[in-house]
Amino acid sequence: MRLAITSEFRLIEHEWRAFEKRADYTPFQSFDWLLTWQRCIGSRAGVKPAIVTGHQSNRELLFVLPLAIERTLFGRRCVFFGYDVCDYNAPLLAPEFPAVITPPDFANWWRVIQKFMLRKPEFNYDVLFLEKMPERIGTQENPMLALATILRPARAYRANLGDDWESFYASKRSSATRSRDRTKRRRLGDSGELRITTLQDPEERQTALRILFSQKGRFFARIKEPNMFEQPKYSDFYLSVAAAAGPLIHISRLDVGRTCVASNLGLQFRGCYYYVLASYDDGALSRFGPGAMHLRELMRYAISQRFKHFDFTIGEHPYKLEWADEEAKLYDHIAATSWSGVPGAAAITLKRDARRMLRKYPLLWQLTVQLKPLVGSLRSLIGRTKPLLRW
Repeated sequence: MRLAITSEFRLIEHEWRAFEKRADYTPFQSFDWLLTWQRCIGSRAGVKPAIVTGHQSNRELLFVLPLAIERTLFGRRCVFFGYDVCDYNAPLLAPEFPAVITPPDFANWWRVIQKFMLRKPEFNYDVLFLEKMPERIGTQENPMLALATILRPARAYRANLGDDWESFYASKRSSATRSRDRTKRRRLGDSGELRITTLQDPEERQTALRILFSQKGRFFARIKEPNMFEQPKYSDFYLSVAAAAGPLIHISRLDVGRTCVASNLGLQFRGCYYYVLASYDDGALSRFGPGAMHLRELMRYAISQRFKHFDFTIGEHPYKLEWADEEAKLYDHIAATSWSGVPGAAAITLKRDARRMLRKYPLLWQLTVQLKPLVGSLRSLIGRTKPLLRW
């Protein structure tokens, strides 16, 4: 096998795009998604792409491993490229990958890849932090799980949709619940005409996302969480994604009269709808459940488009458990590659363990939530060490 590594994202664009047509991967590893991330987020933070490719002896591409090097307080850290806007992080794998490199053999191959990177000064790193790795990538087992991994506390959830909305809806909701849903829909319609719109125009898409940012901002304020959309790099990323006219991106909104009461950004990929960002208005109409109604309409839309699955992505929100019938475990890999990286790897592990422990004790977790605004204020004072605080 011939290994190569580059930080010039554009140099492998043609080959990457061609590989997407036959490879197993998640929508978060599509070239357009990651290119937009580098332009809006990565380049501003000084992140260096480290895209590893493996070619077979017949010159066919076998895998693309999208990694990146970022600087933190504890030295240089190797992460998945675009990890902070990706619910699933993974390589892109050729269909024949399992026949060439079996999952048990991948650990040996990983050591080869790691030595290959560490020999090059521009790709050297002290800490390896690979997070949110799914068990499967398309039809294949994820070879990255051959590494020493740790199960993440948060899971991802997916619903199998079937062929008919009414049958699917009846299988998930009792007749009494469906009756309450109809009553709320009728009450919501009393305040104005109900319109559910899939947006195609780039300006209309961006307008819907700005409304989403505003609605999510109020939500974050209520739960005392930092508002990621106040950071221009994240709002610019999603606005740039929204302006794209490709089939991957789906943006819709629910209007009551002239008021947008719910909006979302989803991904449409290989028979599955990915529910990535969603919001609803918290005003007087919120008691009629506009967010829940919009979600139902999105699942109805997905079935009408012949999607077989609805992926709620990562997060333990109760509404996901009400609809989903599959649970996906996600894994992390944390390792130090130098003595200077030991404190960094220990800090990541300590934070994970602390978060898991706090969730077992509601009072401590509530105290942590209340202290988050203070942490958010401190972040703005530290500047260049922000990547460390994302741990």
